[in-house]
Amino acid sequence: MNDWQRKSPLDWETYVNKLVKVVAVEKHEYEGWVLTVDPVSATIVLATFPENEKGSISFIMGHAIQEVEILQEGDSDMKQRLARISAPEESQAYSPEELEERKKALKSWLETNHIPVGEQGEQGRTLSVAGVLTIEPPYGPEQCSSANEIILSRVQDLLRGYLGQPR
Repeated sequence: MNDWQRKSPLDWETYVNKLVKVVAVEKHEYEGWVLTVDPVSATIVLATFPENEKGSISFIMGHAIQEVEILQEGDSDMKQRLARISAPEESQAYSPEELEERKKALKSWLETNHIPVGEQGEQGRTLSVAGVLTIEPPYGPEQCSSANEIILSRVQDLLRGYLGQPR
C-alpha cells in the first residue's frame, strides 16, 4: 500500500477542485483538475479542458499513484465548471415555484390519463404513482424510482412523451 492509499477521505477531499500533477508508476505524469477521489480504491478522477475541445476525464488507479502535487487552487468559475461535469444536463436550477408548477402540471396530466398519483414526503415534493413508483423533483424520467422495472420503464416512456423528449 502506497502513501496515497494510506490517506483518509478527509485528506483526499483537500485535493478536490484543485489543479494537480500526478506521478504514477513508470514515471507516467498526469495533470488535471481533481473531480473526486474514490474512497475505496483511492482512484483519482481528473478533468482536463484542452483548448477548443470538450473536457475529458481520466482515472488514475490508487495503487499506481506515487505522488500528487497541487499546482493551483480552483476559483469559483472552475468549481462550477467541474460541478457541471458530474451534474446531469437537466439539473438546471429550478426555483421552488417552478418545481411546484412542474409537479402540479405532471400530477394533473397523470390524473387526466387515469394514472393513480398522490403526493408523499414531508412537503409533498415526491409524487407517488400507484404506490409502486416515485418521481422526485424536477419530475423527469431520470427522477423515477421503482423496484418494478416494467412499470419504471413504462412510466419513464410516458414522461418522455409528456416532456417531448426522444425515447
